Parts: sequence; structure tokens; C-alpha cells
Amino acid sequence: MSSSAMLLRRVVVIARASSSAVMGRIVVGGGGGGGGGGRAVETTTASSPRRTMTTIGPTGGPSSDHERFISEELYPEEETEGEWVGCYLKFLPPISTYSRGIEILYNPLFNKSSAFKGGERDRLRFRGLLPPRKMNLKVQKERALIEIRAEPDMIRKHIILEDIHDTNETLYHRILIDHMDEMAPIIYTPTVGQACSEFSVLYRRPRGMYFSAEDRGHMAAMVYNWPQNDVRVIVVTDGSRILGLGDLGINGMGIPIGKLSLYCAAGGIAPHRVLPVVLDVGTDNPALLKDKFYLGLQRPRLQGSAYYQVVDEFIHAAVHRWPNVLIQFEDFSSDKAQTILNKYRNDVLCFNDDIQGTGATTLAGILGALRAKGESPTSLGDQRILIAGAGSAGMGVAQVLYQAMIEHGRSPMEAKNCFFVADERGLLAKDRLARLSPEQANFARDDDGGLSLREIVNKYKPTMILGMTAVGGLFTEDLIRDMARHCDRPIIFPLSNPTSKAECTAEQAVSWTDGRCIFASGSPFDPVEMENGQMFYPTQCNNMFVFPGIGLGVTLCGAKTVTDRMLYVAAEALANYLSGEELALGKVFPNLSTIRDVSKKVAVAVIEEAIRTGQSSKLSEKELCDLDAFVQSKMYDPIYVPLIEKRTITI
Repeated sequence: MSSSAMLLRRVVVIARASSSAVMGRIVVGGGGGGGGGGRAVETTTASSPRRTMTTIGPTGGPSSDHERFISEELYPEEETEGEWVGCYLKFLPPISTYSRGIEILYNPLFNKSSAFKGGERDRLRFRGLLPPRKMNLKVQKERALIEIRAEPDMIRKHIILEDIHDTNETLYHRILIDHMDEMAPIIYTPTVGQACSEFSVLYRRPRGMYFSAEDRGHMAAMVYNWPQNDVRVIVVTDGSRILGLGDLGINGMGIPIGKLSLYCAAGGIAPHRVLPVVLDVGTDNPALLKDKFYLGLQRPRLQGSAYYQVVDEFIHAAVHRWPNVLIQFEDFSSDKAQTILNKYRNDVLCFNDDIQGTGATTLAGILGALRAKGESPTSLGDQRILIAGAGSAGMGVAQVLYQAMIEHGRSPMEAKNCFFVADERGLLAKDRLARLSPEQANFARDDDGGLSLREIVNKYKPTMILGMTAVGGLFTEDLIRDMARHCDRPIIFPLSNPTSKAECTAEQAVSWTDGRCIFASGSPFDPVEMENGQMFYPTQCNNMFVFPGIGLGVTLCGAKTVTDRMLYVAAEALANYLSGEELALGKVFPNLSTIRDVSKKVAVAVIEEAIRTGQSSKLSEKELCDLDAFVQSKMYDPIYVPLIEKRTITI
């Protein structure tokens, strides 16, 4: 049985009775051994904790030893690890592996560290390789949290978590799931920016795969160096535009690692089914070209056809090895991101998180903001939207909002007239069409080219301003106060990462609008106390609310592509998740502690859209009857399960 057994669930019926009655546990056998498949019945009485194991084969004869192992590990004396639902216990079959001894302890997918029970230590041959005292997952988590919380520095917290990640995936993801509010800023924005900048210095242990320009002609073979045969999600970057930090080369590997941690913890994709990837085509960062500790190729970046050949070879190699894999493009430079997406989006299951994920997440936040103002989603076409930043993220947001307006009945011309997109040279207009990309040209105004942000605000009186420039402090006090003068409840979204690159802070936006703004940001900010003593709770407009659910949905239903409509329904599902109480507090995104449920809702919406358009190829009638329960049943839940040697039994 492969490691995918970790995700499977079986039900073990427990005969419950009164305190003086005999209780029986039935353990379903998996075949093998002298008597073949069978079951083991264990009895205890309330007056005596002693357990008696009787094994019953299919014809009453003895069954295999592994049934005793299952019972021993699922029902240890001190604690039952399984999850009870009424009188049912969710049963996790054992995982079989050819590894044993020290190999298992060094494999983060299998390692339980001090949680290995006595039977496992014997049969897997590492008794004596661990301290004798056994600690369950709950105690291990408590111990890890003490260490993490004792460290005041965020990058040190990140290092501690990554050490756990590299040694015990189950414990790592348990910590993330149970404490997402606390851990998300450590494993991802804003701390991941520093982790990427220092990646080559902090590097300890390999994770993921690296495909360099020197590997051309070998990638089809290289993908078989990855040991997992069922990869569902790949996050790939070329390191050319990491957050707002620019070209970090292979140091950008921290982004795929962080994103996939969220895929596992928030989206329920099992860790053995994800793969972080960097395409190393060189770097144009002068500091990295001179850095003796930099781990990537110290040569200028490939350009033109040579660059696209590397991307193309990797895509074909990955899809050949894993035909149903979702490929998420991450932090590619603006001049290449849209070109790559356009080339593959209709033939490969892929999407660009900076373009499409940011667009869908921002749309969800805006729909939530409209609800907070007492307006319906159809009023989106009545807004005047100023977008600061005309790179891949800015144009991705503009495109998703434009499609949403058309969805709600606006004509293409009416929708385009709602947008005012500015880059470092000012408002995009047709007087410089020759220098604009096709996506930028689509939103160029007829006149007023080059107007500054403040000039746009005073002339066109936008109702919302979205920042994707990576220029910290770009939204000045004069700009925001001008906007607040003509708009009762201005929508202000400074979306750049990390925190140092945010166009303004939550405190500034609240102060300059006298607490009237609706605010969301790319990086997290603390609550703000207003002059009247009330608290303002800023929320984070982070793609983590959308991409895990999209990935979960398309991989579960067997979709062949990620469509624009899937992005729209994902945004709608996220926006509708907000409660009236959250909206009353000014929140336009839910609390991070609910992110797994959010991902489930997004996945269900994506699957329903795939079914509607005939893209779903995997689901049975039974699964279609209750998509919510189906998605929930497929989400990875990090708990320890028994391990057995593969040569002992084949399941």
C-alpha cells in the first residue's frame, strides 16, 4: 500500500455499553499472513483494564500478526488517537513501507519522533534509536509551540518551523492547521520575504526540485528523480520577481515551499502530493552574482527563446510524469508571466497566482466591501476603480474585475470605463500604446495620459484604490484625504508584499479617512484603536484564501483547465463566507482560523462549475450527491497512523 493510504478512511464499529458491560473493538484485517484477511476482537471490562486479544480469520482460524499491530497502535493504553463520531471511530489503515530503522526516522513523511509506540519500534527496527519516553502528537505540538513562542524574532520562528517541516511533516501541518492565525505570518507573508532573501545562507536540507539552464535536454529524465508517483500540485517560480523584492534567483524557492505548506494545511492536499520547483535560468541581481554563498547559477538570466525553451521543457516533462498535475506559476516577472500563462492555460491544468489568484482574491474582497456598504454585487459596475500598478498583478486584478462586471450585465465598454490604471509614468492612455502590453492597452484611457494618482483622484473621484506597486508609502496622506472628501466610505486596498512595500498602513488609512474606510492589505496589520475608542480590525487580502481551494477543487474533479468562471465562482464563494457580524466590524475577509472551511467552500464551487461546463471527469453519482461531504472526506488531516514493513504484508 502506498503512502496515499494516509488519506483513506474506514469505519470501525465500537460496541458501546454501560459502565459494567463488556466493550468490544473490531479491527478489520487487510489480508496476508497465515489465515488471510480477518478481524480481531478485543474485549475489556469496566472493572479490569486488562485487554484480551482474540483473532478471528475468515473461517475462524488465526489471522495475520499485523492485526495485532493495528490494534496496538490505534488503541494504546494511554490514549486513543482516532476521531470519534458518535459510536464510530474514523479508522486509518496502516501505511506500509520498505524503509525501516534510521531511514524512517530521517523521512519527514513517516517520522513520528517520540510518538512511535513500542510495537513499531520493534518491528521497524529502531528501538534504541529514540529516547524511551513516548509522547503523542498533542504533547509534541505543545512542546514545539513553547519553543516557537519563546523566540521574539520572526525569522527565527520561521527557521524553527522549517526544522520541524524537514523532520516531521505530520507535526508541522498539525501546528499550522490548529494555529493558522499565528503561524501564517511566520511561514508566509510577511516573513517569507526575509526567508527568501537569506535562503542560500539559511539552507539546511534539500526540499523540492531545481531545474537549471544547464539541465536542458535532461528534464524528462530528471522528473523521475522525485520519489512520489502521485504529485497533484506543483508550484514553480523562476525567482525573477519575488514579492516586491525583485530578482532573487533560486532564493525564491521559499515562495513555492510556503505556498505548498498552505496547500497542505489550508487546502487539505497531502504533503507527499505536492512539489516545489525553481527554474534557475540565472539572475540579473548584481549582489547575487558576487555572493560566494549564493546556491544558484551565477550568470545573467536567459532571455528570449532560450528562456522559454527551459520553461517549455519543464512543463512537458512534469505533465508527462504526472498527467493530472496542477501547475501554479508563481512570481514570474511581469514581462513573461502573462506570455507563459497565455501559452499553456488552454492545454495544461495551470494558473498564475499573481495574475489570476490575486484577481480572484481582490474581487472577493471588493464584493465583501460592497456588502459592508449595503450594496449588491451588481453595483460593482457602478464603481470607479483606481489601480496603482500595471504589472502582472495589477492587470490580473483589472481583468478579473472586468469579467465580473460583464457577468453582472455591463457591456465591455461600460466595464472598461470603470478603470483607471496607472504605472510609474502615470495614467495609462492611448498616447503610448506602442509601449504597452496587450493587457495594459485593453485598459488604456482615451486621454489624460500621465496623470498622477492625486490628479486622477481629484478629476475622476474613484470609489476605491488598489495598490500593487511594491512602493512603500505611495498612498500619501494628501491622496487619501482627497479621496475621502468625495467618497463617504472609500475602499483602500494596499496589496503589495512584504509589509515594508505596502502602499500605506492600516493605521494611516483609518486616521486619514476618520475611520470611514474599508480596508484590506496584502500583509497583516494589527487592529487600530480609533479616536472614539472603537477598534478597527483590518483584514488581509491574501491569495491563501483562494488558491488552496481552487487547487483542491480542480484536482478532485479531474478538470483539464482552470477557467475564468472558476476564478469568479471561487471569489463569490469566499465573499459569501463572510458573516454579518464580520462585515459590521469592517472585515472583508474571514478569520484565518476558518481557512480550511473556506477552502472547502471554494473547492465545492469550483467543482460545481466544472460539472456545469462538462470539465469534471472523476466524480461518481454518489460523490455528486453531497459534494460538501465528499470534499471534506478528501482533505488531508495530519494525525499519526501505524507503520508496517511492506514485506510483512501487502494491502
